Amino acid sequence: MKISTIENSFIDALKSLKRNRSLSFASIATVAATLFIFGVFLLIQVNLNGAISDVESQLEVRVTLAKKITTEEQSTIESTLKKINGVKTVTLETREQAFINLKKQFGEKNKSLIEGLDKTDTLPFTFIVKVNKPEFIATVVKDVKDMPGVEEVRAGEDVVKTVINIVKAIRLIGIGIFVTLIAVSFFLIGNTIKLTVYSRRKEIGIMKYIGATDWFIRAPFVIEGMLLGIFGAMLSDLILYLLYSIIFSKVGVAFDSIQLITPTYIFSSLLWQFVAIGSVIGCSGSIFAVRKFLAV
Repeated sequence: MKISTIENSFIDALKSLKRNRSLSFASIATVAATLFIFGVFLLIQVNLNGAISDVESQLEVRVTLAKKITTEEQSTIESTLKKINGVKTVTLETREQAFINLKKQFGEKNKSLIEGLDKTDTLPFTFIVKVNKPEFIATVVKDVKDMPGVEEVRAGEDVVKTVINIVKAIRLIGIGIFVTLIAVSFFLIGNTIKLTVYSRRKEIGIMKYIGATDWFIRAPFVIEGMLLGIFGAMLSDLILYLLYSIIFSKVGVAFDSIQLITPTYIFSSLLWQFVAIGSVIGCSGSIFAVRKFLAV
């Protein structure tokens, strides 16, 4: 297709958008709503994935040793832990270190609750075992829980499993809503294009009669559909950015410990995805709408 033909098709598409303002706006709004909801679920998932990574990096199994443990038993436990597949590090927490950590945990206001603990043997020696993935925790627990000299084994894999299940549920809900709204967008864009095609059906018939190719006739409508999709994508990205920026600033002030992905991610990563999806929706809807009128 020549450059002049593409230019004319583009001009025709813009004129058509102007003629059918109401339907064009409805199509753009529907695409924007579709991609906005998709973006919301995507941002939730990305932030939760970050939370999972943070939790996984802190995953540990605490193997509390018995008070009357022998040196040989302690060495055996340590060597067993280091040989277990998936174990990253094995660190011995002494009574003194346990007291310091407890002191930090309770803070200055409640330090009276733990006074004197450093002068007794109440606090045990503990092996702190870091693992690479949550699935390795069960193996560590199983291999050492019944060993001589082990008082207790504590693990936090339930927290990770809960977060992972939440992410999966959000992903499934997001996909369901996204697919439904894509269908609505496809329908609206298709109807917008059908109105334009119907108003020009005689012109299309003449063009077909004199030998114009289907793609020559179809081009303005495909471009129109793509423009509807792109405009909707850009609108949704802008709205998502503005709303997420407000949430990001408020959460950052209220909760210093929560690390959310920055709003720039919406423009740097999501925009091109939105434009691509919007273009596909618009293009597909147009091709489907024009097909009937080309069968003459």
